Order: sequence, then C-alpha cells, then structure tokens
Amino acid sequence: MRQTLKMAAVISAALWVTACNSEGNGPQGPAGPRTTEVNVFTVEPQSQEITVELPGRTRAFMKAEVRPQVSGVIEARSFTEGGNVTAGQSLYQIDAAPYQAALISAKADLERAKANEISTRATAERYRELIGSNSISKQDFDLAEAAHLEAKASVEMAKAAINQAEINLAYTKVEAPISGHISRSDVTPGALVTANQSQALAQISQLDPINIDIVQSSTEMLKLKSQLASGALQQSETTLVTLILEDGSEYQHPGSLKFAEVTVDEGTGSVTMRAEFPNPDGILLPGMFVRTRMTVGTDPNAILVPQKAVSRTPRGEGRAMVVTADNKVEARNVVTAQAIDHQWRILAGLQAGDKVITEGLQRVRPGASVTIQEITAHAAN
Repeated sequence: MRQTLKMAAVISAALWVTACNSEGNGPQGPAGPRTTEVNVFTVEPQSQEITVELPGRTRAFMKAEVRPQVSGVIEARSFTEGGNVTAGQSLYQIDAAPYQAALISAKADLERAKANEISTRATAERYRELIGSNSISKQDFDLAEAAHLEAKASVEMAKAAINQAEINLAYTKVEAPISGHISRSDVTPGALVTANQSQALAQISQLDPINIDIVQSSTEMLKLKSQLASGALQQSETTLVTLILEDGSEYQHPGSLKFAEVTVDEGTGSVTMRAEFPNPDGILLPGMFVRTRMTVGTDPNAILVPQKAVSRTPRGEGRAMVVTADNKVEARNVVTAQAIDHQWRILAGLQAGDKVITEGLQRVRPGASVTIQEITAHAAN
C-alpha cells in the first residue's frame, strides 16, 4: 500500500512539472502557409519536321510468272534455282520436233499454193485475151479470175501458217520475260506441259529496287490534309522514307514515296501508299513486314512539351498543369498529336510563354500556390 502511494505521488509531481513548463512556453500561433516548389518549362514555338510511323510490307518491283506458250515435254532446264536470270535467257527447252515438222509442212503448203497461183494466173490472163474476141463466155472468164484470186489468198494463208509455225517453234525455248531473282522450278525435265496452263513453271522477281506498300488510316490521312490545307503544316518538296526492319534496326538506304491509292479499303478503312527503295545487297525480300518513317511536312510554330508533363483524364483527354502569372496552378485541357523525341506535339490548349509544370505534379492541385524553378528544354526531357 505504501508503495502504491509513493508511485502516485511521483506521477502527480511529473504532471505538475509538465504543466508548469507548458504554461511557461506560452501559447503558440498557427503555422504560416507553405508553398510547393515545382519545376516548370516555358513553352517556346519552334520549327519542327513532322514524321509519321506506319506499317508496311515489301513487294517485288516487278514480278513475272513463267508459263509455256506451247504444249510438249520439257527436255531441259537451263537455270539455277534461286539464282539471277536476265531477260531473254533460256529457262526451259520443250521438245521442238513436232513444231519443226509443222514448219516444214507449212513451207510445203506455201510452195503448193504458189504453184497453184501461177497456174490460175496464166489461165486468167489467157481468158482475158479470149474474152475480147468472144471466144469464151463471160462466165468462164469470171470463174478463171475467181480461181486466180483464191489462189493468191491461199499463198497469203500459207505464209501466215509459216509465221505461226515459226512462232510456235520459237516458243519451245521458254525465255525469261524480265531480269531478276528466279524461284525454284515447279517442273523437271520429262514433265508434260500445256499451252497457257494455270500452273507456273517458275516465278521471277526483280528486287532492286523494291517496293514497300504502306498502310495509313483514312482518318489520319484526312487530319494531315486538313493541317496542310490550313497552313498549320508546310508541305515538303520531297517525301523521304526510312525503313525500320523486323529486328528493330534501321535500313541504311532511304526511299521515296511514289504514289497513294485514290480509294479507301472498305474492310480496313485504310489507304495504301507505295514507296521505292534501293536494294543492292538483297537484304529486303518480298513479303517482309517493316515499319516506315516518313516526313509529311513541317510545322513552323510547333509547341512541344515533355510527355511526363501531360496526364490523361478518365475520359482520355490530355491535361497539363500551368503556372499563372500570380504563381497559381491552373489545369489546361490539351490536344496532343504526334510523339516526337519523348515530347508531345500540342495542337491546342497551350501557347507561347505558358509555364508548364514538369516536376512536382503529384504535390499540387489546381488553385494551389507554388514557387517555380525554370529548367531548360533539354533538362525537361
């Protein structure tokens, strides 16, 4: 019991000392308002080339399927599969014996037609003399003249048959229609082929230069055309295109845009453009997926802000925090376009001289007072 009383006395003394100290310190006033320090970037318009990155697929510059023009048995193949061939080079030899025989027969028909023409011509000339003295009837003379004309026509037909026979004989040598890289052969010597068959014997592709088919949505195309028409973008004299290959590396040779389709694909809502690239080393092959980067124009007064300075509202709208002249935070809705080197190109919502917060966004709210520290454009990124 005595111990309990002693403990209570000690606690009471401690509380009395604490109370005295508190009274000695006196009342304290409320703490003054504190401002948040933020980094800001001052918006300065600048000239900026505008590029777009679009998907594409490689296509052969020229492509030809090799098919036989006459029927027959393949006697020989005279090219290396997967190699290069030149226009006019012999690729296959079809058995020519039947066509040589047909040519000989056509020449014989011509000689027979010529002989008949000589005979009928002589008869017609003799009847012409006799008709003057009424030694023959007019009907006999007309028949002789008609026979002569028919014989002359037979001569021309025989010449045409020879021409056709020579063409068919020439077609027994299947030649390359274009220069380029030839595929594997779908037939071997001994195979029977027919004229104009659906199956190609081989395929030749010209790969230097090579085409790239680029796909762009019609919506993006309309936006670009609208900006060019309004003067917001200035058209470049030449549209250079660079390639990003499937492994992420950049293709060393630049290309140029050749044309754009005038119709929109109803299934995809996109427009196809075609660019041409040199391919001296054969790196690009038909069917490869690539990404293309092309300059579509120049914005003479581009407003660029760091990407980290722009957030998104729940509705997906861009928002930036701006410091006003009285050091208050103001929220601005902004319209963003392309991303350029970790920066957003701003189409609306900001203007020259605006101070955009780049650091400290988590600590401020609209209307809050801040102290600013300006940083350069390089440091802001």
